[in-house]
Amino acid sequence: MADTYTETTATTAPADRETPPAASASPDGPLGWRGYDDARARARARTGEEESVVTALATIGGRESVVLSFEFRYLGGSLGERTGDRLEAAYALARARGLPVVSLIATGGSRMQEGMRALTQLQRVARQSALNRAAGLPQIAVLRDPTTGGGWATLGAAADVILALPGAQVGFAGSRVRPPDADPYAYSAEGQLASGQIDAVVPPDQLRGTLQQWMHLLWPPPRSRTGPVEPAPAPYALGAPGLPETGWGAVVRAREPGRPRAEAYLDAYFDDRKEISGDRCGGADPGIRCGFGRREGRTIAFAAQCGTATRPAGFRTAARLIRLADRLGIPVLTLVDTPGAANDAAAERAGAGAAIAEAFAALATAEVPVTSLLIGEGGSGGALALAAPGRLWATPDSYFSVITPELAAAILKRDATQIHETADQLRIRPQDLLELRVIQGIVPPP
Repeated sequence: MADTYTETTATTAPADRETPPAASASPDGPLGWRGYDDARARARARTGEEESVVTALATIGGRESVVLSFEFRYLGGSLGERTGDRLEAAYALARARGLPVVSLIATGGSRMQEGMRALTQLQRVARQSALNRAAGLPQIAVLRDPTTGGGWATLGAAADVILALPGAQVGFAGSRVRPPDADPYAYSAEGQLASGQIDAVVPPDQLRGTLQQWMHLLWPPPRSRTGPVEPAPAPYALGAPGLPETGWGAVVRAREPGRPRAEAYLDAYFDDRKEISGDRCGGADPGIRCGFGRREGRTIAFAAQCGTATRPAGFRTAARLIRLADRLGIPVLTLVDTPGAANDAAAERAGAGAAIAEAFAALATAEVPVTSLLIGEGGSGGALALAAPGRLWATPDSYFSVITPELAAAILKRDATQIHETADQLRIRPQDLLELRVIQGIVPPP
């Protein structure tokens, strides 16, 4: 993996220069595991390394960072006490210098020859990761083959952005400890992507450029990270000009298949962008696009509904995006466009109510400014969950309603001929929303 970054200063962490007493106080390690010293000697001879992790200061895309690189040929990239010392020192160095951490992971888990002394290193790593998160420092993980056990459950799964190489084995259970009839796809990079646990599978020849892009997006130059965070400007309207004459007319325009959707708005708004994927709870919703983009030299986070019913995984992914942007001091843009939250049995089993509540909470507590634009359908609470309070704009081909006119008529026991009248009574047109002070304004075309 050396070609994925430019190393500027190697072996910078104190743990690379010191042998902790606990690891060398007795022959064959803390457990006296017969042959352990010989195994380490063979690993040193085979790899040229003193431990299973090498730490370095590096530049990636012109951005300085702390890189942690696992050497799998050294006892399977396993984590022992000496590894924990190195990782702790590297995280501390990142905090001291205000730098992101990039982890290139290939590990089978904790080192058996050191027993529980090795396993408890996971607590140390988890604490260090949490301290860096609290300090507002990004963490990016690259999952190589394999990434299993505690290395996945700490360095990998706890990262802000998780990338994986194609075909990599990824999972808490390694191949020799999982059930014999387990589906191997569930333990692959591709399977973890499908279940919302990682953000992207990146081919090796694209990894260098992908890491550079992410570093540019998540780690702007220091001068742009001082002072108050400026809100993201609202995008221009891309659809047909002119306001709808009736409430039902607004509904028809918002449901028009050819109306510009989220992808068109994102393409017009950003110079370049990268997306995250998944809710880290077992789900991914293709009906929502979340990530970070560059516009006029600065980074803006986005969460964009794509016109479908938003599923629980979509709300959780949006909440994850907003919390990450808030921690990194990056303004947020949300694009609202959904007939509502998914309300089928699968959505209820996946915790639709809790997921919507999570999105509401993320918006309500964000300290960075959030700008929202209604670009199509605004269906009840499923749309409101991504609409920033007091910073919502609308396009001329949109509507926002407490309930769809059809359902409102059904609840009121009105017949189909009264749907149009009901739409007018709900006052859902953009101009109605402006008069009711639900939105701040109606955006013009470019």
